[in-house]
Amino acid sequence: MQIEQIYTGCLAQGAYYITSNGEAAIIDPLREVQPYLDRLERDSVKLKYIFETHFHADFVSGHIDLSNKTGAPIVYGPEAKPEFRFISAKDGEEFTVGSIKLKTLHTPGHTLESTCYLLIDEEGKEHALFSGDTLFIGDVGRPDLAQKAAHMTQEQLAATLYNSLRKKIMTLPDEVIVYPAHGAGSACGKNMSKETVSTIGNQKKFNYALRANMTETEFVTEVTDGLLPAPAYFSANVAMNKKGYESYETVLDNGMRALDPDEFEAAADESGALILDTRNNAEFYKGFIPQSINIGLGGDFAPWVGSLIADVKQEILLITDEGMEEETVTRLSRVGFDNVLGHLKGGFRAWENAGKETDQVDRISAGEFAKAYEQHDKIIDIRKDSEYDTQHIKDAESMPLADINNWIKEIDPLEHFYIHCAGGYRSMMAASILQSRGYRNFSEIEGGISAITDPVVPMIKS
Repeated sequence: MQIEQIYTGCLAQGAYYITSNGEAAIIDPLREVQPYLDRLERDSVKLKYIFETHFHADFVSGHIDLSNKTGAPIVYGPEAKPEFRFISAKDGEEFTVGSIKLKTLHTPGHTLESTCYLLIDEEGKEHALFSGDTLFIGDVGRPDLAQKAAHMTQEQLAATLYNSLRKKIMTLPDEVIVYPAHGAGSACGKNMSKETVSTIGNQKKFNYALRANMTETEFVTEVTDGLLPAPAYFSANVAMNKKGYESYETVLDNGMRALDPDEFEAAADESGALILDTRNNAEFYKGFIPQSINIGLGGDFAPWVGSLIADVKQEILLITDEGMEEETVTRLSRVGFDNVLGHLKGGFRAWENAGKETDQVDRISAGEFAKAYEQHDKIIDIRKDSEYDTQHIKDAESMPLADINNWIKEIDPLEHFYIHCAGGYRSMMAASILQSRGYRNFSEIEGGISAITDPVVPMIKS
């Protein structure tokens, strides 16, 4: 028996590849399935089952493409009703893979169909739990995402989750290994650890939601407290995972269409597509195509795309560093942004060489900010509220980047202001969005609050 966690940092997501005696199972696969196919061939094993823990909201799973290419059936737990052929597993039902078994544990609460899979090894021992979004390391799944579909309140779903955890998971042996679907950085929970593997026993000790004497009322209150609004793309991803989607190969072929500057400009004018520039913010601010939005590929690219671009059906034209076109299209497809019309051949340099119009952001250094700073200046801090509460510039306003589509309407286009984040990645996103909507009355601070050390700028710490 072999278990491999295939972790994708950009999505903070864990897929699982399990083999035993010539057969394999894959749990919660990513959108692009060729790496799994290559691995199956290399290991000379046959894929017997594709297990899905629930209808994922934060990424598009590769279950359909993988099933089409291998013939392996897709397995969901009780209450799942996808619009394609699948196996509806009963609670407690066991599936044999080689010399091991995977037992279905229906654990509703995060969603009604949420299901964990308990691996029973060759000796009949309960060995590992693939816990999906029901149990994370240090946290549990948020209970507010499935309210509409379940016709339940988040409090009712939280109470359901409480009982699932107590009756199905906390009763397992302490030595059972826990393999969750996500780690720190995912929006599917609020208190996840950076660790991606644990045990039932450790979670009983250190996970706040698994306290031994915790009442249902306490659980509901603590699990629902402080939940941030779900990113805009979540509902669209659930629909794609439930109903089906275009093949990854088709999406990639479209996105890999190389356009010279004239073709790119014509495509932008004709389609009204959003121009997405994925270069590093240190390069973007010096020069970019007017109206383009900067979301750097080097950070949490896919989740930010999903949070800032409201419609997954939005047509997109790409500007990337040369050689990063396929990686960019792939990451976009993982969160359901399939309508990439093509990319600028030769990158931004080709646009400049063609003598096309460019724009810049007014980026200033932290030192320049310290010299120009006066206490009445308007400063917008776009970090998360939790970061702001830890430390912020005195009198700075907290306006998180994730809410920019709301707070941008409150900006006075005539009053100059400064904008910053922690290090410059997020503030350049905000700067590009502001300029694309006609706001030019601001200066973005290079390096963010991490670079602002001058004592002239008063800080407030929690």
